[in-house]
Amino acid sequence: MTPARTDSSRTERVGWTWKALAFRKGSTVKSRSLAKILTAMIGLGLTATACSSTSTSSSSSLTTPTTTRTAAPQSAAFLGQLHGLTQVASTVPGNGDVNPYGVAVVPTSGGRLTAGDVLVTNFNDKANVQGTGNTIVQVSPAGQASVFASIAALPAGQTCPGGIGLTTALGILPGGWVIVGSLPTSHGGVLPGLDPAGCLIVLNDQGTVAETITNPDIVGPWDLTVKSSATSAEVFVSNALGGNTTTHDGVPMTGNCTVVRLDLALSPASPPKLTASTVIGTGFPWRANKAALVLAPTGLALGGDGTLYVDDTQTNSVSAIPAALTRTSAITAVAGTLSIGGALNAPLGMTVAPNGDLVVVNGNNGNAVEITPAGKQVATRTLIKNGAGDLFGIITTQQGLLIANDGTNALDEANM
Repeated sequence: MTPARTDSSRTERVGWTWKALAFRKGSTVKSRSLAKILTAMIGLGLTATACSSTSTSSSSSLTTPTTTRTAAPQSAAFLGQLHGLTQVASTVPGNGDVNPYGVAVVPTSGGRLTAGDVLVTNFNDKANVQGTGNTIVQVSPAGQASVFASIAALPAGQTCPGGIGLTTALGILPGGWVIVGSLPTSHGGVLPGLDPAGCLIVLNDQGTVAETITNPDIVGPWDLTVKSSATSAEVFVSNALGGNTTTHDGVPMTGNCTVVRLDLALSPASPPKLTASTVIGTGFPWRANKAALVLAPTGLALGGDGTLYVDDTQTNSVSAIPAALTRTSAITAVAGTLSIGGALNAPLGMTVAPNGDLVVVNGNNGNAVEITPAGKQVATRTLIKNGAGDLFGIITTQQGLLIANDGTNALDEANM
């Protein structure tokens, strides 16, 4: 890791200007000043091949793929304005954790959090065993990194079924509360035979665990996105497990999982309190995979009209859940299908571009795909040549994209 940054180090790189999101990666609503709102989302998820430590080169190729729906004329494709990837910083902490997954922007300074920095989760430990990583790294715009949290164990009285393995699910709430998903594995990377499995872990702005959130609706939290105010938050979670249809020796192999909305009450003096849990999406298929651990719904993005978008790694599709902030019933993945096939190839992280389009990164080929809210695939961009398993969590910025790169275990940027 690089040394702890100093104030002067923040002038070494032009600070990132964040497209105002809804307090979480992957959900663009309005533009505001950095001090008021900055949030990330990526999108979340899992690699489609085993991650390696070999660097790969970026490409500027841009194509227009087959689309699934027509749409009104669009502004210039966001992906067409990007240049190649450059590395911001390594995300490997002192304990050797690898496989960066979730990405979230720090909206305001407080405690050990610095506004404009980016938090990144690691899913694997030093031995590269999936579902055993326990660190969150904080990266400054100048490219200096430090460990924000190392969750080797939970405090007394807090539980997480199966243990700790930090996923793409990562967000930051008002008051500096950091919320992160855990999908732990056992016996060298085997999916847990528990229901529910995993949890959400809430940390304070010092990186200390304050509480865990568990209930029957949280089953392998794989990604999340957040919309919040000073007193409340809606946390949307894509589950990677649950609804088992087949098992082998007690290990779940296939099933149909859900997307859930968790309503939280916020208070400056105490950790967030869960007030309601509502399943808003069902019938998302998942399947165990030796290389990727599990193929399941991953990336989440909340549109300005309250539509929640969900990409599914196994079915190469993006679904839309209307009125996600208020709905009390669930829509099926098939009924909500917005775009399927075409250039989508094991989609993982997802965000909303400044022009309102969705940007999805593929797990199988290192490409990014741009999709309009009407479902039309308007552009494909190769970010990493031969980049299967490299692209994961992503954040939209005014300059371009920030990306968790599993291939090099680093935070990368692709600027306009």
